[in-house]
Amino acid sequence: MSDLLASLYPWVKSLHIMAVISWMAGLFYLPRLYVYHAEESKPGDSRDEVFQTMERKLLKVIMNPAMLVAWFAGLWMAVTPGVVDWTAVWPYLKGVSIIAMTWFHMWLGVRRKVFASGLNDLTGKQYRMMNEVPTVLMVLIVVSVVVKF
Repeated sequence: MSDLLASLYPWVKSLHIMAVISWMAGLFYLPRLYVYHAEESKPGDSRDEVFQTMERKLLKVIMNPAMLVAWFAGLWMAVTPGVVDWTAVWPYLKGVSIIAMTWFHMWLGVRRKVFASGLNDLTGKQYRMMNEVPTVLMVLIVVSVVVKF
C-alpha cells in the first residue's frame, strides 16, 4: 500500500495544488460578493437575485467540490510515508489553519443562506474585514509548509 501511495504522490500533490487554488479563489471572491450584495441591493430587488445566483453557484459548483478535493488529496499526502515529519511543528500549525479555513468556508455558507432569507445583518465593511481571514490563514499554511519549522 505504501508503494501505491508513494507512486501516486506527484499526481495527488498536483491535484491538491489545483484544488487549493480553486478553493482559495472562492474564499477570496465570495466575501467580496457579499460586500457588494450588502451595499448595492435590497432584499427582493433584481440585483439581489443576481447576487444570490452568483453566490450560490460559486459556493456549490466551485468552492464545495474544491474544498473536498483539497481535503482528500491533502489527507492522502499526509498518510504517504516519508512526506510529513510528525515531530515538527508545521504539520500541526497547517492542520489548525486548515480547520479554521474550513470553518470560514462554512460560515460563508451560512451567510449565503442569511442573504437568501433577506435577513442579512452585516455591513459591507464587516464583510471587507472578514475578507482578510483567508489571507491570514493562507500565509500561515504556506509558510508552515515551505519553511517546515
